[in-house]
Amino acid sequence: MNGSNWLDLKQDADTGIETIRAHFEGHAYDPHWHDSYLVGFTEQGVQRFHCGRQRYDSVPGKVILIEPGEVHDGEAPTEDGFTYSMLYLDPGWMERELRGLFGDAPEHCVPGMSMTVAQSPELIFAIASTFQTLHQQELRIVRQTALDYLLSQLSAHTHWRKRTEADPRMPQVALRARDYLHAHVHDDVGLNELTAVTGVDRFRLNRAFKAAFGIAPHAYLVQLRLAQARRQLAAGKAPAEVAAGLGFADQSHLGRWFKRAYGLTPAHYQQRCTGLPDRR
Repeated sequence: MNGSNWLDLKQDADTGIETIRAHFEGHAYDPHWHDSYLVGFTEQGVQRFHCGRQRYDSVPGKVILIEPGEVHDGEAPTEDGFTYSMLYLDPGWMERELRGLFGDAPEHCVPGMSMTVAQSPELIFAIASTFQTLHQQELRIVRQTALDYLLSQLSAHTHWRKRTEADPRMPQVALRARDYLHAHVHDDVGLNELTAVTGVDRFRLNRAFKAAFGIAPHAYLVQLRLAQARRQLAAGKAPAEVAAGLGFADQSHLGRWFKRAYGLTPAHYQQRCTGLPDRR
């Protein structure tokens, strides 16, 4: 990590929500995705990222809303870098809480974000308030009140979409390859297996997959494993054990990919989530 870069992360024990505040100069993150909803705002500078085939420049006063599975990266196009605050909301928690607050939610649907970058002073205030109460580990009733207010403000920027709804623009071969990777996340999958599943050669498969998801199949498989690694580390599992169980060559191999995606090592991530000592 650049010497001027920093990252402060905590995890709320009751909800599993992560609070992250960070500053980056130059390159911040390689293309990656999370299995959480990302809800945050830019505090300072220009926060540039690609998401869903588009480039965005978020500046102070802008809210960033990213759904689980959406590939995105990050960089600072100006010398002063950028600073942001972000909440990582567990999908199960978010769906359950929104259904509890708004009884008219349709069945077989999940929350979807209406846009990726928006301007909403009310939502920024709600995010900032929630961030502080969770990050400072306020009383449970204070945290719950802040989260309810966040959800009420967030509801203006969400909609309900079918749980299995697929983007019609995505090539079917890419969807079949993605589903196969999800089903075989622990296996040593080769391109020959994906071509057999999709019925196209590896060159057309790669083009279709990149067009649909923004990264190649091998990188997508790594991201699947990193998402599982993140959950296991937060639960207290030793980094070496996580690396071995998810098919990484060794702990260093996991560490290199983890830092490129998230900006910190697996051991540091675990320490900040759990308070456990560094177990590198």
